[in-house]
Amino acid sequence: MPSVMITGIGAISPLGNTVDEHREAFAQGKSGLSRLEMFTTRYADLLYFGEIKTSSDALRSILGVSEKNVTRNSLLALHAMQEALQMSGLEPQQIAASGTALIGANTTAGICLTDELYHDANRDTNPSAYINDYDAGSINIFLQRIFNIKGVVNTINTACSSSANAIAYGTRLIKSGMADRAIVGGVDSLAKFTINGFNALGILSSEKCRPFDKNRNGLNLGEGAAFLILEREDLTGNKKILAEVTGYANTNDAYHPSSLSPQGNGPYLAMKTALETAGLKPYDIGYINTHGTGTENNDEVEAIAMGRLFEKIPAFGSSKSSIGHTLGAAGAIEAVVSVLNLMYQEIFPSLNFDTPMYEQAPAPATHHQKVEIAHIMSNSFGFGAIAVH
Repeated sequence: MPSVMITGIGAISPLGNTVDEHREAFAQGKSGLSRLEMFTTRYADLLYFGEIKTSSDALRSILGVSEKNVTRNSLLALHAMQEALQMSGLEPQQIAASGTALIGANTTAGICLTDELYHDANRDTNPSAYINDYDAGSINIFLQRIFNIKGVVNTINTACSSSANAIAYGTRLIKSGMADRAIVGGVDSLAKFTINGFNALGILSSEKCRPFDKNRNGLNLGEGAAFLILEREDLTGNKKILAEVTGYANTNDAYHPSSLSPQGNGPYLAMKTALETAGLKPYDIGYINTHGTGTENNDEVEAIAMGRLFEKIPAFGSSKSSIGHTLGAAGAIEAVVSVLNLMYQEIFPSLNFDTPMYEQAPAPATHHQKVEIAHIMSNSFGFGAIAVH
C-alpha cells in the first residue's frame, strides 16, 4: 500500500491563528486558558476556558465571508483549512479533483448556536437564518461549496476522538486507492450545550487544568480548529514532506459511556495495534502527545495503559494543559503539534504539573527540550470508550 505523507498543516486555537504562532507559544510554555470574554454564560467568571479572542464578525472579515448565517465552527474550520492548503501548495483544480477527499470532524456543529436552536425548535413562524446549519455535516457542506470539492466528503462525530478518526479515515482512503489526497481535520467552538453538559458531569475545573497531577480536578473546555493535508507519496513531487502517517488504530473497550476501564484496555489495545500497523516497537516511540484531559479517570487510566505497553514510558505531555480540551478538534490540533515536534525535533512543556498522581507514577515533560525524535504517538479518547492513535 502507498505511503501517506503530510504536506500541509493549519491551526487556530487560543494560542494563535497560525501554525508558526502555535509553535512559538508552545515552546515558550504560554497558556491560552483564561476567563471568558467573547462568550456569554453564567460560568464566564467561575471557570477557565481556552477561548479564541477573535470574534466571529472579525473572522468573517478576515476570511472575506459575507454570509451572516455562517456559524463560528464553519469560520474556524475555513481559517485552519486555508492555511493547510496554502502550505501544501495545492492548486484549485487539485482541490476540486474527484481524487481529493474532505474528512472533517466536530461534536457541536451548529449547536454552538444553542439559543438559536432552542428558539427554532419552539418557533411557529419562519425559522432563523441558521436553520440549515445545526446538523453535524453543515461545516463540511460549507467547505465543500467554498472549495468546489467533488471527491469523497464525510463528517465524523465520535466525541473527543472525532478528528483523530478523521485522520485515520483519510489515511485509509489513500491507502485503499479510494483517494489520492485527503484534507482531514476537525473543529469545535465553545457552546452553552457543551459547557452545561460537561458541568453536569462534574468534570470542569475552576482552575487551570493539571494533567497527570495528583491534585487535578477536571478539564477546561476550549475551542479551535486544525487541518492536515495527506497525500499519496508519489504525488508529492518536490514538496516538503512534513511527516508521514505510519500507524493508526481505533478500539472500543465497551466499558462505560463516559469512562475508560480501570485497566485501560481500550487505550492499550489502540496504542498496541497502531504500533503493529506501523511496523514499530514500543521503544521506537520518542514522545507521546497524550489525551491528558486533567480528569481523575482519564489521566490515571492513560498512565496505566502506557505502563502496560511500554517497558519504559517515553517522554509525554498534554497539549490540553495549554489550550484546554477542544473536543472534536483535539485530535487534529494535537496531530499538528506532533508534526511540529517532529519538524523541529523538540518537546513542548506540559503545564501546571507539580505532584505525581501516586508513588512512581509517570510525570509529563515540563520543560522545552531539543531532542531526537523519529516517531510520535498521539492519543485521543472519547465518550463511548473510543480510543484512537
